[in-house]
Amino acid sequence: MVTVHDSPVLQQMIGNSPAMREVYQLTRQVAESSATVLLTGETGTGKELIAEAIHELSPRSTGPYIRVNCGALSENLLESELFGHVKGAFTSAHENRTGRFEAAHGGTIFLDEINSVSFKLQVKLLRVLQQQEFERVGDTKTIRVDCRVVAATNRDLLTEVEEGSFREDLYYRLNVVPIYLPSLSERGDDVIELVDHFLKIYAQINNKNSLELTPDVSDHLKSYAWPGNVRELQNYVERAIVLSTDEKMTLDLLPGHVKGMSPVRIGRKSGRGLVDLCSEFVTASISQNQDNIYQSVVSMVEKELISQVLKSSQGVQTRTATKLGINRNTLHKKIEEYGLE
Repeated sequence: MVTVHDSPVLQQMIGNSPAMREVYQLTRQVAESSATVLLTGETGTGKELIAEAIHELSPRSTGPYIRVNCGALSENLLESELFGHVKGAFTSAHENRTGRFEAAHGGTIFLDEINSVSFKLQVKLLRVLQQQEFERVGDTKTIRVDCRVVAATNRDLLTEVEEGSFREDLYYRLNVVPIYLPSLSERGDDVIELVDHFLKIYAQINNKNSLELTPDVSDHLKSYAWPGNVRELQNYVERAIVLSTDEKMTLDLLPGHVKGMSPVRIGRKSGRGLVDLCSEFVTASISQNQDNIYQSVVSMVEKELISQVLKSSQGVQTRTATKLGINRNTLHKKIEEYGLE
């Protein structure tokens, strides 16, 4: 049997936390099947690497692996990209073009940012998933394909379904085997392991010695929320290597907000924190002799808290509810109540 460690792609993934071990196990299990997989998680958590590993560990590994970023193209361009077109289908169609689904025949197609696909194209995607057939743009000839679909999103597709922007039938067809990629803040000591890994890489790239982590830097790195996840961490490690003049990674090499010296841009207003906003509100309410100050302050804090956690979770309501420790339906009602849609 193929094991997860037989994958060169997965060997690039650093971390042995319980959350990541579960990801590795699911990847190994699902790779051996032909089931459609939906990868979910915040930006920068490694969804693309897992998609590659699923293909690499599958019986289709000798076939093509085709990646499409659905969020990078307009509806018309994406339709042509996915399904191809015939000469004369539109103004710039000077010759026939093979689409990505045809190119993935016998292999795997990875549809990144699947939530970006228009309602019209969702119908064609559903047909491909159910019947393995489609027509090129401007053609009536039906083309049959045999390819495995792996999709990824950083949004809560169930919320998109509830809001009417994503087809419910397509959601359930994609969500045959879901794999959640944990955020960096959920991965414990993986943060330090990743830092050590990136320190070696960027030291070699920049022809410099690697840096030794000091305890205070380790503490800050482990306590920081990492809204940009592994991608953000990677950038800050490269920055530290470039700016270092010593053999140790010290606090002065980290951005201010990682050290807690300046506010994180996400979820802050005009550089003021939640405590400052609350204090100003209370002072103003007392001076104006307002009644029911307690409920007003609680509502203000609750709204600001939900807003900040929503932003740090890239709008994924399931993830937000988990971080807040509340029911997803409760969160949905609060979002509507405070107008945070």
